Amino acid sequence: MEQSVQQRSSNAHRGFRVQAPLVDSVSCYCKVDAGLKTVAEARKFVPGSKLCIQPDINPNAHKSKNSRRERSRVQAPLLPGLPDDLAIACLIRVPRAEHRKLRLVCKRWYRLLAGNFFYSLRKSLGMAEEWVYIVKRDRDGKISWNAFDPMSQLWQPLPPVPREYSEALGFGCAVLSGCHLYLFGGKDPLRGSMRRVIFYSARTNKWHRAPDMLRKRHFFGSCVINNCLYVAGGECEGIQRTLRSAEVYDPNKNRWSFISDMSTAMVPFIGVIYEGKWFLKGLGSHREVMSEAYDPDANTWTPINDGMVAGWRNPSISLNGRLYALDCRAGCKLRIYDGATDSWNRFIDSKLHLGSSHSLEAAALVPLNGKLCIVRNNMSISMVDVSSPDKQVESNPHLWENIAGRGHFRTLVTNLWSSIAGRSSLKSHIVHCQVLQA
Repeated sequence: MEQSVQQRSSNAHRGFRVQAPLVDSVSCYCKVDAGLKTVAEARKFVPGSKLCIQPDINPNAHKSKNSRRERSRVQAPLLPGLPDDLAIACLIRVPRAEHRKLRLVCKRWYRLLAGNFFYSLRKSLGMAEEWVYIVKRDRDGKISWNAFDPMSQLWQPLPPVPREYSEALGFGCAVLSGCHLYLFGGKDPLRGSMRRVIFYSARTNKWHRAPDMLRKRHFFGSCVINNCLYVAGGECEGIQRTLRSAEVYDPNKNRWSFISDMSTAMVPFIGVIYEGKWFLKGLGSHREVMSEAYDPDANTWTPINDGMVAGWRNPSISLNGRLYALDCRAGCKLRIYDGATDSWNRFIDSKLHLGSSHSLEAAALVPLNGKLCIVRNNMSISMVDVSSPDKQVESNPHLWENIAGRGHFRTLVTNLWSSIAGRSSLKSHIVHCQVLQA
């Protein structure tokens, strides 16, 4: 025994280092934490453990799944005193308006709220909230946007629109995956038609880049079918002609691909998804009104000329298998398409006519929490319950509710003065309106 000790000490003097065998015992300080530098530091955490025969602890000596598991065990909890599963059960119940503050607490909370698990859990438990996002053009021609929280009936702050879309014209806007708002195409005042695509994530509250479209275009039609983004028609500066081409973006593949061209070139001004098909109505190359329908299953375009298209007005929307359109400029009456008679002969009337000023003009019709949401240029909102269209508003006042958003309904005197003057003091107008869930 003494001879072996003397041999080890002589080897140490000669500059040789004796490599001790790896110790698998749980009492070894090396297994406490790979981040501990010395045995003395390890002794603080596991008192009474035996000393490892290795002279030093190499942090990289035991890199394995077990060491990573050990590091995760000592990670700070999401909420002190609670396991992470209970902490997540608490955090998913925080109202969406406060999520912006939750992201600032710590990195773990930021990563949790930026991931898919947190919001997928909220959605599966019926806790996800829908907000109305409004993209509008201000008096100075600049693009701005706002988000309306229907629960608190307040407008929430948003990051500014990226510079390339601050003054763009004729760009598209759509929502994919329920939480990503895409801006694509359009015409820049200086650079002309664009292929650029960007999207805003309601989960991270940030803008991101996406693959560019295959063709430059502006003033085109767009829709979402099976979580894929379709664009068709429009114009392209430099060519000075109306486009027939169409393309589709698949977010799962993260790429664009061409689909069948339209029957004729068109600049669409209205579009809707109805019975699995995409209906478009617009102006042809010679400024004639024309309509087409796209079948995504057959990848074909078909000219349409029936009662639906004849009485079709903008804005319109399809909800729960029914097609709705506004019947008056202020959005005080809804028309319903009847497929059996091929006509728009059914109505839902609010019995409240607001006037014909530009600020009260209905600019968008979107679904919100199972109801129809009418958005006007003055940012006022009406909610219409269309679950029972046969009910009368007089006997059911909750069927049609007016929400005072940023712009309250103007008084009768103000509306009368605007009508007499023939103009409105509010010259800004809404360009796009979408609903995002988070």
